[in-house]
Amino acid sequence: MTIKSLIFTSVISLGFGRVVQAQNSPVSDSTRVYKKRVLESTEVDILSSYYSQDGDNAAVSGGIGTEELTDATGTIIVSIPLNDDDVLTIDAGISAYTSASSSNINPFDSNDPADPFTASSGASSGDIWVNGNIGYSHSSDDRNTIYSGKVSVASEFDYFSLGFGGSITKLFNEKNTELSLHASVYLDTWKILYPYELRPFADNGPGLNDEFYQGRIITGNPDYAPSLHEIDSKGRNSYSGGLNFSQILSKNMQGSIALDVVKQQGQLGTPFQRVYFADVANSYIENFQLADDIEQLPDSRFKIAVGGRLHYFINEFLVLRTYYRYYSDDWGISSHTASLEVPVKISDKFTLYPSYRYYNQTAADYFAPYETHLSTQNYYTSDYDLSKYSANQYGFGVSYTDIFTKAHIWKFGLKSIDLKYYHYDRNTSFNSNIITVGIKFVQ
Repeated sequence: MTIKSLIFTSVISLGFGRVVQAQNSPVSDSTRVYKKRVLESTEVDILSSYYSQDGDNAAVSGGIGTEELTDATGTIIVSIPLNDDDVLTIDAGISAYTSASSSNINPFDSNDPADPFTASSGASSGDIWVNGNIGYSHSSDDRNTIYSGKVSVASEFDYFSLGFGGSITKLFNEKNTELSLHASVYLDTWKILYPYELRPFADNGPGLNDEFYQGRIITGNPDYAPSLHEIDSKGRNSYSGGLNFSQILSKNMQGSIALDVVKQQGQLGTPFQRVYFADVANSYIENFQLADDIEQLPDSRFKIAVGGRLHYFINEFLVLRTYYRYYSDDWGISSHTASLEVPVKISDKFTLYPSYRYYNQTAADYFAPYETHLSTQNYYTSDYDLSKYSANQYGFGVSYTDIFTKAHIWKFGLKSIDLKYYHYDRNTSFNSNIITVGIKFVQ
């Protein structure tokens, strides 16, 4: 699990602009039919966020140590109408982060004594993540069928990802009923990075005779001999599919249900995440415990999730948005998510968005805390993302909308501004905060 996937799977999701649906408008000449364009003009979304987290259970240092991290992200999304029926969407994002936990992939490259609760200042203490997506959608003449596809690419210091996806959406019952099917494939390639102290033992290396250990004092057990299980595969493939069904139940209520399945194969463990065994004597350099091994996880994983939404329009000023999801996988994790958002319209241009989200999950079969695993086990990890925990997230946002786009920058009118803040608390000492800003312009 990369840092970007952690950030972006537990906090916030960014999407393309919604497509305007419209029926054909016949004219007197029966041989001609006029139709409204799916997207009237080019739209530009500028999105940014600032994220920070902290905790005491870093997976890089075997379930102990600082999880401090900050991340600043910027994304631009451009939606371009190609004609009446087709829309091209291009988006690109860049993220710069600093991470105290990943800095301890090599905790020995600082002038300060190595310590799992102190960030190192080496090359792994920060990095840049970039991604790009190209999407295309086509709507039928009656606007009851929508086909879409996308290609994505992402890169970070330790992995490269290439993705493909597509969907088909059908509207029925005078557009009161909607059914969509979607599928995607992600092909990821890892750069294998072991914890620094294990590298001399890789590929039958010199071990304690390596230059790294010369002149360093090993305390505790001086005969350090880790059981490094080296990684053969550098690839990870993810295949996902699902369906969504939504229905307008009354003039005030809309509901939807969704089913998603994911199959992953390949290298599913993170090569630089340490594990410490209860039945192996501890070895230290300075204040840092040397790894007994890296986490070992199965090379396949199957996930399934079922969820539903119910939105109720109370009046023109107040809406209730509820959500529930159940998740399960063959690693032993099951989880429940429930959330409530209550948009409050305080004027024709401003809306407030208070929200609350609750989450809990069981532990994976292969998880155990620091120095609890045994060396005789086949699989082991001390990554607290796979532990048993519960979490609460509190959010508040404000949205400004001007359908007449009176404010302009060059040829683009300002349509909306969204500002949101979320605070997340997990009962494992982990917490995070994120501020997001979204600005939409229309040509």
